[in-house]
Amino acid sequence: MQKEVKSKELSLVGEEITHELGAKLVKDFQDTFPNLTTASFIGKNIIEKILEQPGCVGIRFYNAINEFGINTLVYVGIDENETIISEYTFVTPGGLLVKEKGIVADRADTPKDNSWDWFS
Repeated sequence: MQKEVKSKELSLVGEEITHELGAKLVKDFQDTFPNLTTASFIGKNIIEKILEQPGCVGIRFYNAINEFGINTLVYVGIDENETIISEYTFVTPGGLLVKEKGIVADRADTPKDNSWDWFS
């Protein structure tokens, strides 16, 4: 069972697991939900852009259905209070105070090979 995480430790959430456990978790999901998308791919650039938002300590992923009726992920930055970064303020190089909307991202892709047996 996962331990409770205090808000100041949110950047530490997540850990490496073994390939065997990863394969079991994926197989159990695929066996339980055979008609759902089995894997998604998200590029490095949007992940970095989300994490670079001021105060961002991690990313929250939401299961979603896109405008074409296909399962996808919507992902947003989370601050130390586990709140979605919906807006942030920063100072431009010219000294202006500017408000920006937080990033809400989609357009995950389904990988060409989404099998989990690559290491067996």
